[in-house]
Amino acid sequence: MSPFVHPAGDRHAGAPPHDRPAHLPGDPGELMRGRLDPAIWPRTAGRADGVVTVGGIDVRDLAAQYGTPLYVLDEDDVRSRCREFAAAFGDADVHYAGKAFLCREVARWIDQEGLGLDVCTGGELAVALSVGFPPERITLHGNNKTAAELERAIEAGVGHIVLDSFEEIARLGHLAERHGVRPTVLIRVTTGVEAHTHEFIATAHDDQKFGFSLNSGAAAEAVRRVLALPQLRLAGLHSHIGSQILDAAGFEVAAQRLAGLLVQIKQEHDVVLPELDLGGGYGIAYTEAEEAPGVKVIADALREIVERVCTAAGLPVPRLTVEPGRAIIGPAGVTLYNVGTVKDVEGLRTYVSVDGGMSDNIRTALYGAEYTCVLASRTSDAAPMLSRVVGKHCESGDIVVRDTYLPADLAPGDLVAVAATGAYCRSLASNYNYQPRPAVVAVKDGASRVIVRGETEDDLLRGQP
Repeated sequence: MSPFVHPAGDRHAGAPPHDRPAHLPGDPGELMRGRLDPAIWPRTAGRADGVVTVGGIDVRDLAAQYGTPLYVLDEDDVRSRCREFAAAFGDADVHYAGKAFLCREVARWIDQEGLGLDVCTGGELAVALSVGFPPERITLHGNNKTAAELERAIEAGVGHIVLDSFEEIARLGHLAERHGVRPTVLIRVTTGVEAHTHEFIATAHDDQKFGFSLNSGAAAEAVRRVLALPQLRLAGLHSHIGSQILDAAGFEVAAQRLAGLLVQIKQEHDVVLPELDLGGGYGIAYTEAEEAPGVKVIADALREIVERVCTAAGLPVPRLTVEPGRAIIGPAGVTLYNVGTVKDVEGLRTYVSVDGGMSDNIRTALYGAEYTCVLASRTSDAAPMLSRVVGKHCESGDIVVRDTYLPADLAPGDLVAVAATGAYCRSLASNYNYQPRPAVVAVKDGASRVIVRGETEDDLLRGQP
């Protein structure tokens, strides 16, 4: 027998896989009756005559007008969360993390609601500047900013540039001198905090690409180098411990370690830095098994942490900055799919294939992310069936929702909706298998409009001789 090919074992043959859940969170009956958990779905989502509506619009009408797959974004939801963060954090600075999802219209919403904006590439900066976003409210991130990106940031007059390497300190100092300006900078510190999240989105441990290690002394050396350059104005420290964080414990450890560095800076340089940016990463609920803290809970906890650790260290309390992205845009998004095939694998589960997949939502394949999915175009009294919602791509890992209950009478042509897809789905979308990326449609008060045009086959072929 070949050492590389052999008969399938129990997991891949007739026996149910070990990870098949005996029971999923939530009441299957409620799911079949169409209940939409307000902690997961957009704030304007509901059902009218059994059909899911968002922003006062029947999803069947959205699918008929714009096609599927389709990203639907609840404008009122996004704006209300912007206002909640601004109110909860008071005199702190709230910057929306554009990497979660950014387009020109969303940049306008963020500007109109008075928040700042974090960008991490020249392309994201271009989006912001194209709609006249105030550059003084923009922060430029990134672990490998090119000279062109730094130069554009300098010329635009962005409020902060977050320094991420010794090369970048020298590069920015040279560019600042050439342009005769003195940009305001923060130093990104890797605090050594282990965030309880997926390895790929944990960003504060030492063995990864971001920032200057606190433990190794690199962060202190970065401070020395920046203070030695009169071309740069050091305003404070920056830390980001990861994404989809559901408690404040990691932020407390990070704040304590940053306070220790602030004390060292004061002792060594007689400099008191006025700003502290604790980043973002605040989680949201994707399923009923998850519970995300409220915005005020987050804000009160972070303010208390910073005040306590700085007071204990004998430091004035710095101005706090936070960078929510997912927590603002994630719950506002819903993705609509058309069901193509329903395949019952006897004794295992039912596979529901939809007209999108990993090209419009890579998170399940990339992170093992979990989602909530419902039959959206009608309700059903049929029995619940354990389902796996999968895409149309040539990958067995092309999974949209790993495990969910859908009604046993689900059929081709039905619409299903996946909740909480506003963050990182369109941002990470691809053209795998030459699949056009879907449109993004904003809904509000019974009206809809395209804010990112869906791609066509002509778009896919453009640029090829």
